Amino acid sequence: MAELSRRKMLISGGALGALGALGVAFPARATPWTWASSGSIAGAGAGTDPRWVWDEEADPLVASLIDRGAVPEVNRLLWNWTRNDQPLPAGLPADLRDFMERARQLPSWADHGKLNTAAEFNKSRGLYLNLLNGVGGGMLSTAIPKEALSVYYSKGGADMEDRVAKTSILGFAVGALNAYRPDGSCVVEAVKTRLVHAAVRHLLQQSPHWTGDIPISQEDMLVTWHTLPTFAMRKMLEWKVPISAAHSEAYLHVWQVTAHMLGVKDEYIPATWAAANAQSDQILPRNMGPTPEGVELTDILLGQLAEQTSPAGISRPLCNALARYLVGDQVADWDGIKREPVWDLLIPTIWPKLVRFREGLIPLPLVPETAWVLDEAVRKYILFYLTKAKETKIEIPTTNRPGLS
Repeated sequence: MAELSRRKMLISGGALGALGALGVAFPARATPWTWASSGSIAGAGAGTDPRWVWDEEADPLVASLIDRGAVPEVNRLLWNWTRNDQPLPAGLPADLRDFMERARQLPSWADHGKLNTAAEFNKSRGLYLNLLNGVGGGMLSTAIPKEALSVYYSKGGADMEDRVAKTSILGFAVGALNAYRPDGSCVVEAVKTRLVHAAVRHLLQQSPHWTGDIPISQEDMLVTWHTLPTFAMRKMLEWKVPISAAHSEAYLHVWQVTAHMLGVKDEYIPATWAAANAQSDQILPRNMGPTPEGVELTDILLGQLAEQTSPAGISRPLCNALARYLVGDQVADWDGIKREPVWDLLIPTIWPKLVRFREGLIPLPLVPETAWVLDEAVRKYILFYLTKAKETKIEIPTTNRPGLS
């Protein structure tokens, strides 16, 4: 593992207390699985703890592709597979082709009317969603030990800009106006991501640095899922962003479909926001906490953001404070985010005014001048976030992180 500073090691090991950003306590990791599958899209299930369920269809297939040296050619063939309606390229191994043809089919319960409504919602609330899914979701992910370790020790951990870009691709596909339409790309990116997850499961178990259970279980995917739509919806409601019932339902639906396309079993996918909140409150606390790797990754991510936005006069202290405001003190302390005396006080005051101004609830004169510095920071971040996503494509890895002793 790369050498971490003494300060970061101390920060990552010493944070205790309530999980403030999500409004739940931090209980023992042994909390049993009690979420009722009657609250799922399937309406029923075996009740198996998702910690011990992975992807029984994709995992052996991708392990076989890696072991027989087929992945480089598969990546080459899939490079230009970019549209939902595009046939799979010729030349793919027969077992992979059969799997992908099944995996690219939308679930029978997918509602295209709701998916179209979700596209309208993503367009009208894009600034909030990109901020919450980008900065907020990123900071939450580094406070999830298994996810932080998976990222750090897998191939993507060696190049975080590339890793951020590849992670962003799926998020932007979900938020696109044509996400699940024929000319969209959400099906493509979800299926590719499912293959990547299977590869990481196979490869990390061979790493001398990996000592935990098989990574990216069904629960791990659900935890990540809740740091995106569930977290975003809760924060927007907290900020009093007006959201109609139709938009709320549609936003949940597009993420339900996406969870299915990523290989999450229907018996674990929440059917309502109430069920999603209940599941989130159960599984996030038992999966969150500090790690040295998470602190290191957070520092890299915030450093990238500050570096990209600094030409506009936006500093690392503002980035630190914005991240702390989004995820709360507990997660920020776990992530080793430095406290900023000035911005930590300003942002909770000025951001709500910016939201109210954008929603037409207060006139321009009532928005503080300093609010526009924060507004520019958010816009610069989103521009950086969007631009990086366009520079790469999702590929199946064949190795773990290089250069670790």
